[in-house]
Amino acid sequence: MKRNIEYLICVMIFLICVACKKDDAATEPDPEVNVVVEAKPDKTVAKDGTGDYTSLQAAIDAAPSNATKYYVIAIKNGIYKEVITVPKNKSYICFKGENSEKTVLSFDNYSKKLDANGAEFGTSGSASVFVKADYFKAENLTFENTAGIDAGQALAINIGGNFAAFKNCRFLAFQDTYYAADNTLQYLKDCYIAGTVDYMFGGSTALFDNCILHSLRSGYITAASTPPGKKYGYVYLNCKLTGTSGAATVHLGRPWRPNANVVFLNCEMAGHIKPEGWNNWGNVANEATAFYAEYKSTGEGYKAGQRQPWSKQLTDEQAKEYTVEKILGTWKPF
Repeated sequence: MKRNIEYLICVMIFLICVACKKDDAATEPDPEVNVVVEAKPDKTVAKDGTGDYTSLQAAIDAAPSNATKYYVIAIKNGIYKEVITVPKNKSYICFKGENSEKTVLSFDNYSKKLDANGAEFGTSGSASVFVKADYFKAENLTFENTAGIDAGQALAINIGGNFAAFKNCRFLAFQDTYYAADNTLQYLKDCYIAGTVDYMFGGSTALFDNCILHSLRSGYITAASTPPGKKYGYVYLNCKLTGTSGAATVHLGRPWRPNANVVFLNCEMAGHIKPEGWNNWGNVANEATAFYAEYKSTGEGYKAGQRQPWSKQLTDEQAKEYTVEKILGTWKPF
C-alpha cells in the first residue's frame, strides 16, 4: 500500500511539472507554424497589373480572417508606396517578394508629422508596415521608411503580433527602424537592418541569425526594453556589424528600460563600434539591471578588456544557452 501511494505521488509531481513548463520567450506556437509554406501563392500583387492586385493592402484586406493555415501573397518587383497593415484577425499571412532589393514596401511618415486629423503620428504610429497579427512571415522584401535622416523617429516596421519571421529581408530607415512589442517573438534569418539611433528597439524576444547590422552614422544599435524576468531579449547570432564611418562612434546598445537584455554571439564588428561597447543612457542604476553580454566577438570593433566593466563576456557553458532551438523552442518558421 505504501509503495502504491509513493508511486501515485511521483506521478502527480511529474504531471504538475509538465503542466507548468512554459517557453520563456512566448507562449507555445500552434502546430501550423511549423508547416513549410507552399511555393504556390494564393494571390499575386503586381504594380504593372499582371497580378490579382496592384495594391498589397487590397490583397491583405481580401485574405481570409481567422485563418488556421498560411495564406501566401506573392509580391512582384516594384516600390509599393502605401502604409501597410496586417490586422490582428489576419493571422497566418506570408509575404513572398520577388527580390529583396527590388520588392520594396515603402512610406515616409515620421513621429512629428501630422495625420489627416491634425495629430502627430508619434513614434509607434510612424511605421510603413504594421504587423498586428500572429504567425506572420515575410521573405525577399525590403521594409523601408524614407522620411530621412533628420526626420527623427520614423519606423520601417512595427510588430505587435506574436511569432513573426523574416528571411532574406531588408529593413531600411534611420532612427527607430525596427520595433516589436513586449512579450512577442521574432526570428530574422539572413536579413539586413540599417539605421542610426536605436534602430532596433522594444521589449520583444528577437533572434537575429546571420544578419548584417549597418550603422549609417554615430548612434546606438539597440534600445531594448526587455520586461523583467525574461531570459532572452535581443540575441545576435553570427552577425556582421558594419558602418559608414571607420571612426568608433557607435554603441552596441543603451537600455530604454532598466532590464534591457542584449547578447551578441560570434559576431564580427567593424571599427565603428566604440571600445566600451555599451551605454547606460545617463543612468548609473541601469548598470545593475541591464544584461549586456558578448561571446567571442571579433573584428576591429572588439577591444578585449575595454568593454564597460558592468557588461559581460559569456563563458563557453553560458553560451550554450543561446541556440536557435533554445530561443525559439518548438517553433520552426523556416
